[in-house]
Amino acid sequence: MRLLVKAIWDREAKVWVATSEDVPGLVNEAASTEELMEKLKVMVPELLEANSSLLELDQTEIPLHLSCERTELIKTR
Repeated sequence: MRLLVKAIWDREAKVWVATSEDVPGLVNEAASTEELMEKLKVMVPELLEANSSLLELDQTEIPLHLSCERTELIKTR
């Protein structure tokens, strides 16, 4: 089992916003992807436990894949 978390850059708020279909209720944000990953390491197990998802798993460690997407407008002239 592997968990996929998607993060999209919010240009106005200047933060990465993370959500996941694999982790019900997950919404988190941080100024950097490193900070976001540190938050996810705490929040994801808590949410899995709250949703009883960990009860179905025999794994003590679960791979978490953080996919980041950022779009910027660039000037050509």
